[in-house]
Amino acid sequence: MFLHLGADTVIPLRNVIAIFDLKIAGSAITEKYIKKVKSMNKTIDISDNNAKSFIITDQNVYLSAISSQTLKKRAGHIAVGDEEYGG
Repeated sequence: MFLHLGADTVIPLRNVIAIFDLKIAGSAITEKYIKKVKSMNKTIDISDNNAKSFIITDQNVYLSAISSQTLKKRAGHIAVGDEEYGG
């Protein structure tokens, strides 16, 4: 299975470690993590500087303009809050 992240970017679902909402995850620790990953050139920004979510994979961190909720729905069968979305 694959996950479409937007901007013609598709990645294998098996490579996805986590999907986060950028606003909710905007803690100091998250900001440090994103800054560190950027300094290591492991960040791929496909959001046109309008990131709503970030996706951690085994190789890179993607910044996407698509919401984390939508990405989780696309991934299928991932529990989100009190609901579970099926694919």
